[in-house]
Amino acid sequence: MKLFNRFLGVVALMLLMAVPAMAQDINVGEGLTDFFREMGVVSFFVGDGWKNAVMIGIGCVLLYLAIVKKYEPLLLLPIAFGMMLANLPGAGIYDSQLWADFLDEGNAHYHSYGYIMSHGGLLDILYIGVKAGIYPCLIFLGVGAMTDFGPLIANPKSLLLGAAAQIGIFATFIVTQIDIPGFGFSPAQAGSIGIIGGADGPTAIFLTSKLAPELLGPIAVAAYSYMALVPVIQPPIMRALTTKKERMIRMEQLRPVTKKQRIIFPIIVAVVVTLIVPSAGTLIGCLMLGNLMKESGVVDRLSKTAQNELNNIVVIFLGLTVGATATASSFLNLQTIGILVVGIVAFGIGSAGGVLMAKFMNLFLKKKINPLIGSAGVSAVPMAARVSQTVGQESDPSNFLLMHAMGPNVAGVIGSAVAAGILLSFLG
Repeated sequence: MKLFNRFLGVVALMLLMAVPAMAQDINVGEGLTDFFREMGVVSFFVGDGWKNAVMIGIGCVLLYLAIVKKYEPLLLLPIAFGMMLANLPGAGIYDSQLWADFLDEGNAHYHSYGYIMSHGGLLDILYIGVKAGIYPCLIFLGVGAMTDFGPLIANPKSLLLGAAAQIGIFATFIVTQIDIPGFGFSPAQAGSIGIIGGADGPTAIFLTSKLAPELLGPIAVAAYSYMALVPVIQPPIMRALTTKKERMIRMEQLRPVTKKQRIIFPIIVAVVVTLIVPSAGTLIGCLMLGNLMKESGVVDRLSKTAQNELNNIVVIFLGLTVGATATASSFLNLQTIGILVVGIVAFGIGSAGGVLMAKFMNLFLKKKINPLIGSAGVSAVPMAARVSQTVGQESDPSNFLLMHAMGPNVAGVIGSAVAAGILLSFLG
């Protein structure tokens, strides 16, 4: 103890001797002035700095929704925190100007990942995974490994319901291009906004990063917010479009699906969809690879890694970097309001499209389909299927629609990826 005290005394003496020498070379007054001038707090009171404070406040609200209300917390929490980090003045964690140079064909650093790596902050470097389309595809790999396509294989008609639910994407794409003062969405931006109607966050991020990266922040927030609000948005639409008699329709138990069918299905879908819509091949290929790893039963370690460790790591990187794109300049404008409004309309149209398709199919089917399962054609797995079950049991408590609704639900995942591929091929 005495030795330690002596050591502290020597250190203190050395510091006292060094202070006068430092004072000769450094103007303490100027140093303090520069220090206070560079403080991030000062930036809030200069120019548009107040907008950064507003964005930090929005990030706190999203954190509240993720933590307290549990709205899509796995992605909304890192998105909200990434938004806060990117809007802290002077931190240098994310530089939107670097990415503006990256997208400017006349700039020397156009499409230069090397320049981003050497001059960017932490989130700039991680964002390369979003811009290159890596993170959404890896998440699809995990989704495929966690998805049971059995209900879809047992009832192939579910594909039609999943396809019909994508009408919200294309209807919104058309409507969003109407010239409204203050909004002015280009075709590429309209396609990125329309994909919100598919209720598939990774697909929305993948397409937007390719077509309209300047809108990535608000589109990602809108997509995941509306996915979390499925139990609020869908039931009124479902009740309005169906009668009580239709909601009480009981469907026969699904037939058993063999292991051979489960293995062959992802292979066929990957090949056929990619041949028809090559632009969707990346997402569909990763989705089906993940499912094949699960169903084959010979690579359990890989399947579990895709479902857990890999998926969790990618979710962290994806959430932080997507949230970082929600800077004050890109988020606090009329376009963001337009995206939030149009996004919920797109989601509503998609839900209605699935229900109406089921009602149309019933005109020709002997064994009727409960129209409620059509609303599960959006990609919010498995939440949309649970909503179909809940609304169905309001009219008939002994009616079980969950497994029937899972067919359109997983078909919606495929449908949204195909829709993204179509938009990318036309607009990319």
